Amino acid sequence: MESKYRGHLGAAMAAVASAILYFYGTGIHPHWYLTWIAPIPVLVAVPRISRWAAAIAAFAAFALGELNLVAYALRIIPLPIIILLVVFPAAFFAASTFIFRIFVKRRQLIWAVISLPALWTAFEFLTEFRSIHGTFGNLAYTQMNCLPIVQIVSITGIWSVSFLLLLLPAAVAAILAPGATMQQKRAIALGASLTFGAVLGFGVYRLHCEPVGTLVRVGLIDTDAAESVYPEGQPSVELVLSYAKHIPELAREGAEVVVIPEKIGRFNESEIGESDGILRQAASQNHVTIVAGLLHLPNRNEARIYSPDGMLEATYEKHHMLPPFESGLAAGKTRTILIRPSGKWGVEICKDMDFPALSRQYGADGVGLLLVPAWDFVEDGWLHGRMAILRGIESGFSIVRVAKQGELTVTDNRGGVLAEQTTGAAPFNLLVTSVRLEKVQTFYDQTGDWFAWFDLALLVIIFISLARRRPSGASR
Repeated sequence: MESKYRGHLGAAMAAVASAILYFYGTGIHPHWYLTWIAPIPVLVAVPRISRWAAAIAAFAAFALGELNLVAYALRIIPLPIIILLVVFPAAFFAASTFIFRIFVKRRQLIWAVISLPALWTAFEFLTEFRSIHGTFGNLAYTQMNCLPIVQIVSITGIWSVSFLLLLLPAAVAAILAPGATMQQKRAIALGASLTFGAVLGFGVYRLHCEPVGTLVRVGLIDTDAAESVYPEGQPSVELVLSYAKHIPELAREGAEVVVIPEKIGRFNESEIGESDGILRQAASQNHVTIVAGLLHLPNRNEARIYSPDGMLEATYEKHHMLPPFESGLAAGKTRTILIRPSGKWGVEICKDMDFPALSRQYGADGVGLLLVPAWDFVEDGWLHGRMAILRGIESGFSIVRVAKQGELTVTDNRGGVLAEQTTGAAPFNLLVTSVRLEKVQTFYDQTGDWFAWFDLALLVIIFISLARRRPSGASR
């Protein structure tokens, strides 16, 4: 009885420890290093406790850790959906941990180490493959302050980062597992060391490559004044005029392109015409390209591009809408590429950057600079901005992102932040900096989600191994 009590107490302590680490290692402002160690307490505990205690501890650890997003999610998602978004991943984490436990108890430690990251990566890929929210919530985004690690996405896409985040804890737990032989420990330690050494070595090398390409001077502008957040009708036209009055200041600092946020207002046909006139004149007089986000009533979320000769050069329509706020809007189907002396520029809008496929298509098109009007929810500015930055690492382009109620960011094709400013501190927030347009052809551009499909194939092998029951008393 005392032994059972100690087992349950140990399971509870492990669950609490992992939950705390996940709570601070994930979410809107994650501490990236905590995510690596968060699963370790539970994984070390599960071979030492009963099956049900192991499953409950793993479920509780992940579910409690995910509570860091509830307050934020309540602003945009109904409570029943939030409960599902907490319970479903936690249940799958518990199931993955349960399979890890089976392999450990069988002394098949190599399979234990591989099974956990393979199961989780497959779960993320299959649930995000056709999700209306794209890759939002993927564990990989917790590592955006650790650039050497995330450089691997230029080869594998986002999926390998989640794999690595669970491979290391699984390796540590397997080495500490009861009954692990010295030979197994050495094999696991050597394999993990070589894997992480290769990933880190590649990342450090890529970050230290000398950049080439043409420098482009970019201007970013936003206002978060209460009356200017989302006006409709004539106030929208007046807001456009206010934006236009600041463009000469950006041009005097050398800006070749000015980016204005997503949906700065709601415009009917006549108001669109007035605004086009204002921005065409501003582009012509200041010899700049202007990219401005407008809601073109009744149902088009557009980025309108005005060329330095004063023409409406192109109109890009947002592809991926944010439900329920944009459920009634028409989704765009085409990409917009601007040809400039410095190279090719592309355009996306806000949530489009949550979906790797669209950005990968721009990468395959040879786009070296992506211009992104956006609109965030204040507290998620860092996270949503970093999600966009990862697309640039995957597909080898620099990014200029201007988010209303978020952050103004300019980043290179390795994810390095060249300039950043939080919005809302002034009536108008202005930022001018230089970014190098260097299109890097990445392996991920050319091959797509090959790592995710490889992971699914690996999963089949894992399940075959799991189904093969070993003879009683056998050891490895």
